[in-house]
Amino acid sequence: MTEVTERTHSSGATAGTAEPIIRCVGLDKWYGSVHALKNVDVSFNKGEVIGLVGDNGAGKSTLIKILSGAHAPDAGEIFVEGKRVHLRTTRDAMDLGIETIYQYTAMVPDMSIARNIFIGREPVSFRIGPVGLLDRRQMARESMEALRQVDLHLRSPDTPVVELSGGERQGVAIARAMYFRSKVMILDEPTNHLSLKETQKVLDFVAGLRDMGITSVFISHNLHHVYPISDRIVVMARGEKIADLPKADTTIEALSDLII
Repeated sequence: MTEVTERTHSSGATAGTAEPIIRCVGLDKWYGSVHALKNVDVSFNKGEVIGLVGDNGAGKSTLIKILSGAHAPDAGEIFVEGKRVHLRTTRDAMDLGIETIYQYTAMVPDMSIARNIFIGREPVSFRIGPVGLLDRRQMARESMEALRQVDLHLRSPDTPVVELSGGERQGVAIARAMYFRSKVMILDEPTNHLSLKETQKVLDFVAGLRDMGITSVFISHNLHHVYPISDRIVVMARGEKIADLPKADTTIEALSDLII
């Protein structure tokens, strides 16, 4: 179970503004002799799209693994909606409304859309001890409603995920996170290897999340994808945060110079 403790911290939101939905203070992470994160302070606000950019080895993946509960920091603190938390497992993060969608989304290709949306959280029509009968009608009905919420119209909840395009798979993953009331969605290279049409669809999904007040952290190597959709850009290099800028205050060319 997630351990949550109340705490006030001087480096919180600016006076007169809302508390960030996630605030990280002094995060450090070592992998053997590699210092992957170095005293990183970063915050994400409600309903904001944050572009997280940097070259390979910049620390982006380490940061999101910590926020997703997959890895623990060696030092530093994480606050979710103003409360200090300890994310020991991915379930801890999910229980707090933090969902991570990886480049190669964790889905079972031969299972249906409905089963993938509810995987690990399946509703049952009745239960005898530890054994329950899946409520397939509820799964079918509610999975299609979840897809409609992200404007994804697929023919059947029984369609195997293996038959979907890359963009459609990302849409199903986003619909799954929204169905379970995620507050923060971390998208790791969500447009990688997608066609132009599918990329635009994923960007539209992210814009829709903003409209619903869901925070998105968009990790990408492609500035031409992340820049148009972001409200703010965080740049990392060699395990450090080297820039944190409103999009209006920078350009793709300036960001490229920072990364290089």
